[in-house]
Amino acid sequence: MADTYVIVGGVAAGATAAARLRRLDEHARIIVIERGPYVSFANCGLPYFISGDISKRSKLLLQSVEGFWSRYRVEVRANTEAVAIDRAAKKILLKDSQQQLWLDYDQLILAQGGSPFVPELPGIDAKHVFTLWTVPDMDAIHRYINTAKPVHAVVVGGGFIGLEMAEALHARGLVSTVLEQAPNIMMQADPEISSAAQASLETHGIKIMTNKSLQAIQESKVLLKDGSSIPADLVLVSIGVRPELTLAKQAGLEIGSRGGLVVDEYLRTSDPNIWAAGDMVEIVHKVLGTKVRVPLAGPANRQGRIVASNASGKKIAYNGALGTSVLKLLDHTLASTGLSEAQARQAGMDVAAVTVHKDHHASYYPGASKLTLKLVFGLSDGKILGAQAFGTEGVEKRIDVVAMALQGQLSLDDLAEVDLAYAPPYSSANDPLNIAAFSANNRIEGYSPSWSVQEFVSTYEANKDLLLDVRGLAEWERGHMALATHIPLDELRDKLATLDKSARLVVYCDSGYRSHLAVRMLMQEGFKQVINISGGLTSLTYAGCKLAQ
Repeated sequence: MADTYVIVGGVAAGATAAARLRRLDEHARIIVIERGPYVSFANCGLPYFISGDISKRSKLLLQSVEGFWSRYRVEVRANTEAVAIDRAAKKILLKDSQQQLWLDYDQLILAQGGSPFVPELPGIDAKHVFTLWTVPDMDAIHRYINTAKPVHAVVVGGGFIGLEMAEALHARGLVSTVLEQAPNIMMQADPEISSAAQASLETHGIKIMTNKSLQAIQESKVLLKDGSSIPADLVLVSIGVRPELTLAKQAGLEIGSRGGLVVDEYLRTSDPNIWAAGDMVEIVHKVLGTKVRVPLAGPANRQGRIVASNASGKKIAYNGALGTSVLKLLDHTLASTGLSEAQARQAGMDVAAVTVHKDHHASYYPGASKLTLKLVFGLSDGKILGAQAFGTEGVEKRIDVVAMALQGQLSLDDLAEVDLAYAPPYSSANDPLNIAAFSANNRIEGYSPSWSVQEFVSTYEANKDLLLDVRGLAEWERGHMALATHIPLDELRDKLATLDKSARLVVYCDSGYRSHLAVRMLMQEGFKQVINISGGLTSLTYAGCKLAQ
């Protein structure tokens, strides 16, 4: 008798698992249960249809119910909900518009993902309030824009979907405002990186309001908890995703401390015949080594492939994820992998970070644009922990390199030496990644001590430390840190006598390179406590440090 596999959830992990199962077993019965009307659609592409970047809706529908049957002989039961599991009898109860019925299974795969969290607030059910998670959600927003002709949009939540939708609505001509109750958008990133992204969005006319919470929604405006209001003809709520665990809890499957379904390294749940993959499960973070939830499409698809293999009798371990992500923000890109500095510190790690601001390719070749790259590493062992990057070109390829370095457990020395592709239109002879690794090693070795912006904010003592600005006069006059002493780098050798050798000298320039030269000079002249601010005034400004004029 052929085995029967039932998969609950037909997007990302579920669809991948179904196709993989058929490749592994031509004779198995494979049934996909999908609550919505569509199966295997490109959910990450939904904002780009609303923006107009993707013009054909059909491009997002990767496979249909009929297509799954004709190509894979997979039975897809759309508009059907799984409502109960009888683990002892190995049956699952299904419900559609016509009936309820029990279905036998040999192996059950849960791939239900998550659903948007919608707060209970006055007006949250109004016709101009939306979430974006499914194709019908997308259709509803697209139709409303075309028919109601809204002018002002408020996006509640400054994460991935929220910012993608702010851009999409902006592209459709709406005046867009993003509300974020945290101090920064994209909380996965450190403040100076997320603030750079915020500044870029605001330059293009998208307003960002942080430390703001929604109180209520009215017909043409939203009310905030601080008593203010914002015009809003369309409201998009994107404040988080909850794992879909109703069925798993009903079946008595183990739920983890992070709020997701517990699976072992083979993606098996606490029931030996039930497996799970995707946004609903807890997995190992490869850097932290602890269980986390990583609701991203890439890991979900890879888990779908592995869970199908294991449900069919293979034994392939899923070793976790890094949380690598990338986000298009109008003409800029924000990407990250591994841990941010803040996340590493929160985990109790002995962490350090360096930031470089370099052109994405050779400066002398036309079209060079500034790339900000932050590398996070262990201070005691030099272990690479993560990276973030922001810019207009070359962002994601640098983060992908760090992701591979994390995957291969490479060292800073490896990253410093790696032979990356170079030609003037694409990079520099020393890539920004090489330079970031040089800077990290310089700190570890004591060759050029440095602070990250976060360390400066928490450690600098204005009444004791001497803050030294080594930029040029014109740069100084445009703005500088309060209480700073100004000595341009090229004049520093001639003015060493004016500096107190017993004081701790904290040195900065625009990006951190000239101040690195100053640190090396001062250390060799007998100054014992000299520290470079990595990333310089550019990072300090993005992090919210105020300038004196």
